[in-house]
Amino acid sequence: MRAEVLNSILSDLNGSTTDIEASAVLSTDGLIMASMLPASMDEDRVGAMSAAMLSLGKRISTELMRGELEQVLIKGDQGYVLMTHAGKEAVVTVIAKTDTRLGLIFLDIRRAAEAIAKII
Repeated sequence: MRAEVLNSILSDLNGSTTDIEASAVLSTDGLIMASMLPASMDEDRVGAMSAAMLSLGKRISTELMRGELEQVLIKGDQGYVLMTHAGKEAVVTVIAKTDTRLGLIFLDIRRAAEAIAKII
């Protein structure tokens, strides 16, 4: 039941713009709860890498006195990876295209994260 609701939220998120290519909800320790990833992406790998980046981001945010970590943004020449907390137990990871309008993506991710936080 919960997985169906999470998948529905991800489906809405992915459908909100053509700039989002894939998304997933994972626990803060990297376990996938729901995903809309292409078959070419290994869910376990995405989860493990997301957990590692969040852990490092949290440490950097604390060490450099930037407060509580809100999100991680990675920009590559092929696009973006964005990670945002969804409550204390979950994270939303989104893969977006290169020419995306980040402001709109951030807004859509925040809405999805708030919906996910209510469920988890």
